[in-house]
Amino acid sequence: MHKALILNGPNLNLLGTRQPEVYGSTTLEMVENLCVSHGSSIGIDVSCFQSNHEGALIDAIHAAKGDQDGIVLNAGAYTHTSIALMDAIASVELPMIEVHMSNIHAREDFRHVSYISKVAVGQICGFGARGYVMALDGLAAHLNCGSTA
Repeated sequence: MHKALILNGPNLNLLGTRQPEVYGSTTLEMVENLCVSHGSSIGIDVSCFQSNHEGALIDAIHAAKGDQDGIVLNAGAYTHTSIALMDAIASVELPMIEVHMSNIHAREDFRHVSYISKVAVGQICGFGARGYVMALDGLAAHLNCGSTA
């Protein structure tokens, strides 16, 4: 069985109450439960971590090396600002799928830039909590095939 880390960045702990018109009413706990359940159904042991602190996210990425087979990352606003997260992902050499609940390309211009996508296997955005399921499916396909093709 493969292992995957679901990693959520700043403000995602407020899902369900933060801007429900953008992010919906699904809570982070609901997202994590969905990921664990779906992961189990496709042969992936899922663990979850959320932090509002860039350094804690980097530490979690570093700790994943040798322990996890891949990462699903919603870096929140750090997507658009954090070269440090991008470098951490590149350094651990684990496949990573970038996920966003909203369609970042249909929002403010600054959200159109993703440093994270430069080191991602793929990016999923705009499907709400379902995007995490799609990301896990993509990660499973990548791990089982060894490629994105």
